[in-house]
Amino acid sequence: MKGERAFSVTMSQDEKTKMVHKARSVIVLCLRDKILRDVAKKLTATSMWSKLESLYMTKSLAHWQFLKKQLYSFKMMESKAIMEQLTEFNKILDDLENIEVHLEDEDKTILLFCALLRSFESFKDTMLYGKEDIVILKEVQAALRTKELTKFKDLRTDENNEGLSVSRGNGGGRGN
Repeated sequence: MKGERAFSVTMSQDEKTKMVHKARSVIVLCLRDKILRDVAKKLTATSMWSKLESLYMTKSLAHWQFLKKQLYSFKMMESKAIMEQLTEFNKILDDLENIEVHLEDEDKTILLFCALLRSFESFKDTMLYGKEDIVILKEVQAALRTKELTKFKDLRTDENNEGLSVSRGNGGGRGN
């Protein structure tokens, strides 16, 4: 409250009103339609933020269990990009942190390894057994991102070289 009073003394009412509208607009621009419907009737950024907290930052047992279940059952899919799936995994971890559920980095790393596809078995073995230190989540995620970027680079290189391929055949009957 003291910060608000000091803030209002240094700004005119018009400037403060403009800033409140800008803050509300920023929140609106960051929300998906479904979520926006829940908070759109709120007139200030503060009231919107409070509503968002009440909806999504609840520390109820049901919410806690839902997020834990989501984390422990998270599995990657062939049809999605690795980076997209890492974002989903990190979002679950962030949601748990936001409701003050703290997990050790080693546990997060093991959960990520368990979520990987079978095609990543050699990657997992290399990461787990290829070094003497404890593997941390940031290292695994960085390696996965690098692996995906390399894969896409290789695919683009293959596509570009495909037009240059020349195959030799019997000549279609010339001189035979």
